[in-house]
Amino acid sequence: MSEAIKTDVIIIGAGPCGLFNVFELGLLDLKCHLVDILDRPGGQCAELYPEKPIYDIPAWPVISGQELTDRLMEQIAPFNPVFHFNQMASELKKLDNGHWQLKTDADTVLEAPVIVISAGGGSFMPKKPPIPGLEEYEGKSVFYSVRQMEAFRDHDLVIAGGGDSALDWALNLQPLVKSLTLVHRRDDFRAAPDSVNKMRALVADGKMKLVIGNIKQVTGENGQVESLSVKTKDQGDIDLSCSRFLAFYGLTMKLGPVAEFGLNLHENLIPVDTEKFQTSEPGIFAVGDINYYPGKLKLILSGFHEAALMAQEAFRIIHPDKKLRFQYTTSSSDLQNKLGVNDKDAA
Repeated sequence: MSEAIKTDVIIIGAGPCGLFNVFELGLLDLKCHLVDILDRPGGQCAELYPEKPIYDIPAWPVISGQELTDRLMEQIAPFNPVFHFNQMASELKKLDNGHWQLKTDADTVLEAPVIVISAGGGSFMPKKPPIPGLEEYEGKSVFYSVRQMEAFRDHDLVIAGGGDSALDWALNLQPLVKSLTLVHRRDDFRAAPDSVNKMRALVADGKMKLVIGNIKQVTGENGQVESLSVKTKDQGDIDLSCSRFLAFYGLTMKLGPVAEFGLNLHENLIPVDTEKFQTSEPGIFAVGDINYYPGKLKLILSGFHEAALMAQEAFRIIHPDKKLRFQYTTSSSDLQNKLGVNDKDAA
């Protein structure tokens, strides 16, 4: 086993809430190491919808998932967090000194008095449609997320699914593509009503097509899809020509090794209190979509609030003999110095 890297706080998950944890902890002079299974920060925002607009971040009428990630990285830069990407938190144990030791599947060993689990829904992967031979097209002409919208420009695109991801990307990509067909197994959608109404308006105007049915087969060669066979109720079997296929059949969310950390669980979520967002184990906190408490809302905004309260208790655990003095960034020269701003720039 590698020699343990010691720090104040270990954060599992580098999504938006994990990143904001760094900010709140950094204001209290607490150093952080972050572990994430992905190869970059941002969590689901970066992995699944980097260019998708988000409308409920305070002070940002609209911001993309990637831009939100970039802004958070800029905000936490003064605190020099250390990232361990492409690694899964695999083992956790309590040491005799009261600290926690976390080991990753890459044999990185970290030690800290505080653990913050901010892993969204856990490790996630897309549910793949049951279409024979689809694997040979994946990453070439068949995709389960949109990394760059330009990759779909001037293509004949088929999108499958009836949730928010399918409808949102249908609306966002429609102006770019040569043609667009949305396929869903029924004429009823789980997406936001406004998105459904906008989609139906595009169909009525002839700017995209809607096909109700199930995709049964893919045709093409050398990784390039050429058509999809769809079984419909009204028209029987039809073929849809396409050069790009986006499948949104949902995500499989798994806690993975976190489920073996000895924490009480509630339907694969981690119960916490609402005073400090601590789990059933003192010194282990859960912030963001992975936690549960009565009235919980799965919003990035809620995770930011949870991070602020978590940091206060984390300080008390790490420095039990120090007095915690609450300060505002707008008026504290000490906090402004930490952030590298002057009085005019402080907000």
